[in-house]
Amino acid sequence: MEQIKLKANIREGRGKQAVKKLRRDGLVPGVVYHRGEEPVSIEFPGRDLQKILHSHENENILINLTIEKEKKKSRAVIIKEVQQDPVKRSLLHVDFNEISLTERITVEVEIEAKGEAIGVKQDGGFLDHPLRQIKIQCLPTEIPGHIDVDVSALKLNDSIHVKDLKVSENIKVLTDPEALLFQVKKIEEKVEETEPGQTPELEVIREKKEEGAPAEGGSASGGKEESKAAPKAEKK
Repeated sequence: MEQIKLKANIREGRGKQAVKKLRRDGLVPGVVYHRGEEPVSIEFPGRDLQKILHSHENENILINLTIEKEKKKSRAVIIKEVQQDPVKRSLLHVDFNEISLTERITVEVEIEAKGEAIGVKQDGGFLDHPLRQIKIQCLPTEIPGHIDVDVSALKLNDSIHVKDLKVSENIKVLTDPEALLFQVKKIEEKVEETEPGQTPELEVIREKKEEGAPAEGGSASGGKEESKAAPKAEKK
């Protein structure tokens, strides 16, 4: 993984008013953390980091951070946390972790599907992708931007698990090997069922009596049967 350059200055001002002034000037406050050292408060142009984040969306970013007027020439850092305005999506604050390029670190990496599964294209299934990130351990310079998985050969009910991934021998996968990454599932048709307690309505067809035939329960003398309307049910 390449190191992306970012320049910053030591942040002198403290408090809400100082931070507001920074943001009005297009600068973003941040903090650099390093094991065994005091955190360093910095400020940097927001547009510079916005460009980096936009071009490396959902990826781990290895940054070569240069802080003006500091003894260290540069620091290798990764982004620990980004705070953004919920409406404008502008950067509010960024935390960085300083790391050693010669020590392995643990990060989460995105899993991306490549190709169209046979079970989707031919059998009308859909591709389920329940786990979208896995945890790995490697040197900072060997962190992949993402891991591609070819799903084109998957038929209906076929699946791919973490143990099926092909990664570099320098990368150690820490996520459960049996964890499911992809599976082609059948789209179940919804069957309309009668709700409990409901009785389906039945259409009653009364056949016309033959002319001259005695009505059921009537006299055989051909007398007319008295017709009584059924009482209407009371509305409760």
